[in-house]
Amino acid sequence: MTYADVILYALAVLLVLAAWRAGRMVFELRGTRLATCPETGRTVAVDLDLKYSAVHSVFGRNQFRLADCTRWPERAGCGQMCLGDLEAAPHDCLARTIATEWYAGKECVYCRRPFGELHWHDHAPAVLGADRITRRWKDLPAETLPDVMATHYPVCWNCHIAETFRREHADLVIERPAPPPPLL
Repeated sequence: MTYADVILYALAVLLVLAAWRAGRMVFELRGTRLATCPETGRTVAVDLDLKYSAVHSVFGRNQFRLADCTRWPERAGCGQMCLGDLEAAPHDCLARTIATEWYAGKECVYCRRPFGELHWHDHAPAVLGADRITRRWKDLPAETLPDVMATHYPVCWNCHIAETFRREHADLVIERPAPPPPLL
């Protein structure tokens, strides 16, 4: 093994480690986050520029830049001062984390089953609004999350599907009274 081979192997190892760190950073930073706009004081939904953050994380500490904001394109030239919130606690600002914490310790407004571990990828929970319509989180704008949590009720996935079917296909639903309790 020559000196050049050792250098090539070392470079290959460094390249693999850099790619692993960048990939891990992209995985950890994906998703919509909530921040407070310093200009308006209102909640905004932002997405981070993952490529920028991944490349800069390889060479040192984490650096963030916005890829999208609910105030854009009108305010696209802003100074991105809201990044201070995100840099302090990037995981805590994630919309999914905030919603998961809201469901903790709650039970479904229909069936009264407590919420356990949430599965956002397939059986995501929903919310019930004052209009008596259940909605999935992905159908709501992320920046409305604080308002939704203050005014809506938690609904499990099963009840959301049942209520959606009842609402959309009322002609196919037969309401039956609850059976009497068994005699002892």
